[in-house]
Amino acid sequence: MSVRKSQKEATRQRVLDAARELFEVKGFDATTVREIASMAGVSVGSVFTTFSSKNDILSQVMADRLDALYAELDRLAPHLRGSTPDRLRSIFAIHYAFETRRTRLFLAHIAAAYNWTLGPSSRPYGRNQRLRLVIRDCLADGVARGDVDPGADLEVVVDALVACYAWTYRLAAWEDADADTMSKVMDRHIGLIAAGFRPPTPANQ
Repeated sequence: MSVRKSQKEATRQRVLDAARELFEVKGFDATTVREIASMAGVSVGSVFTTFSSKNDILSQVMADRLDALYAELDRLAPHLRGSTPDRLRSIFAIHYAFETRRTRLFLAHIAAAYNWTLGPSSRPYGRNQRLRLVIRDCLADGVARGDVDPGADLEVVVDALVACYAWTYRLAAWEDADADTMSKVMDRHIGLIAAGFRPPTPANQ
């Protein structure tokens, strides 16, 4: 790596580290690019040389975090046991345990999903396909194992679960709920949704 490229990468990482801390402590909306630059020890111009906007910075901060989350999930997934609803509960419990390490940062990530001014390069909650793929793989495995109806619309089930996961974070925002509290609420949502994707019993066929 050339000296110039190495310096640019170091600047990029300092900006991301500073932004991660400020978004968590002050909140995304209250944090300015000037504050990020100051904490990173770089000029505002240097920030915009690397990132197109504050939303772009948030997207990259979350992309880096999600890489770590899914590396953790990939390590744990082969050891999940039980029915499909039980496996889904475990998957979401892993997500809650990870994301509540920096709850405010994840709340900003969710909120960005409803920002209509974002450009196509931004990746707020919902645009990252990893969560959807993990859930869909779990459901498809359930079809193969016989506890998910093969006629179920898996994409609709995925949508419902992803929506419930994000909505449960209102408890973190309003009540400072922890991972265990939100997991218990999500467990009930999963139970209700699972009632719709279980294979029909012979009496109901």
